[in-house]
Amino acid sequence: MGVPDLVALGMGAVVGSGVFVLTGVAAARYAGPGVILSLLIAALTASLTALAYAELAALVPVAGSAYTYTYVALGELAAWVVGWDLLHEYAMVGGAVAIGWSSYAAELLAAAGLELPHHLAAPPAAGGLINLPALLVVIALTALLLAGLRESLGASRALVAVKLVALFLFLALGLPRIDPAHWRPLLPLGLGGVTRGAALVFFAFIGFDAVSTATRQARNPGRDLPRGIVGSLLAATLLYLAVAAVLTGLVPSASLDTPSPLTVALSRAGAAWAAPVVGLGAVAGLTSVLLVSLFGLSRILHAMSADGLLPPFFSRARQPVTLLAGLATGLAAALLDLGKTVELANIGTLIAFALVNLGVIALRRARPDLRRPFRMPLVPYLPVLAGVTALYLMSRLPSLTWWRFGVWLLSGLVVYFLYGRRHSRVP
Repeated sequence: MGVPDLVALGMGAVVGSGVFVLTGVAAARYAGPGVILSLLIAALTASLTALAYAELAALVPVAGSAYTYTYVALGELAAWVVGWDLLHEYAMVGGAVAIGWSSYAAELLAAAGLELPHHLAAPPAAGGLINLPALLVVIALTALLLAGLRESLGASRALVAVKLVALFLFLALGLPRIDPAHWRPLLPLGLGGVTRGAALVFFAFIGFDAVSTATRQARNPGRDLPRGIVGSLLAATLLYLAVAAVLTGLVPSASLDTPSPLTVALSRAGAAWAAPVVGLGAVAGLTSVLLVSLFGLSRILHAMSADGLLPPFFSRARQPVTLLAGLATGLAAALLDLGKTVELANIGTLIAFALVNLGVIALRRARPDLRRPFRMPLVPYLPVLAGVTALYLMSRLPSLTWWRFGVWLLSGLVVYFLYGRRHSRVP
């Protein structure tokens, strides 16, 4: 994998639910047209941490993402916390993406005269039995990953191209239909609404770390990984801001509280004929994100198993880790609602981001002699700023999310002390 492959991998992971689903939800519930500011705050947090990822990915060119970096910089216990956290993050990210995919797919089916029964298209919390389309797409992409990495990357590149075409079509059709009156008031709930919106749309930026899980597949990790991480995040941020500006200018923000805001906005703005086309792009985009999420989860499982912290059969062959990744993601997609999965994914990611930034500072002090192909600027000031920003966004998440995530972390510590610590292969 060269830089174009890594950027495509990053874009495949980043450009998805954030732009196709959560931008509208955050605007409707919290930020209004000020969701652009929410995106900027979330992008700043992710961008600062991307610099930390870039330094560590170039310095420690082995698979495992934040888990491996924390192992090198902060030791085994901190690495276990991050690894366990990432398993949770990738499963929740995949679940949320599959739920968004299901919503767009259901709209396309309804437009064709086919409607699924509610009990087969909604989770128990929404009065249904199971989100069957979300489960089926996870199963299909798990099978694709089992077919091989090269085939999966080829599919990912094609899906990235389709979703980008759909987004540019949305911008081209939406721009001349903008009504500036929809941008007033800019901040209906004040700055508090903007920060709550940032805590939600942060989900849109977390996929870039999937690039660092592909270290073993990169041709020149020290050079290409930083470029892939930073390049994919910068391109996605510019695209997000453009789409958010057009989206909130097409219709009142209150009407965007739907899992498919782009097609809703086009339909109400007089371009209903284009809604199915953009919907197809959304399905393609969400498919690519889900594919990368499943890949990232399998790589974290493999890395932790290779270190002895999880049972060895996860690192002996790729089939077990891929199947387990599909199972965890499929359960989240089939049984949870969008809000819970997004909030749980965000809190897990923000904790990992804070620890990665701490790892940069610790490793600079402990091993200043190491050759660093890429150096994060203004250390320790930028890592501290990134960590504080991540912790602040965490504080804006609901307390119930904290309790649920706390239970997950406690269960992980039990597994570590009963199994991982005794079987660790790292001296």
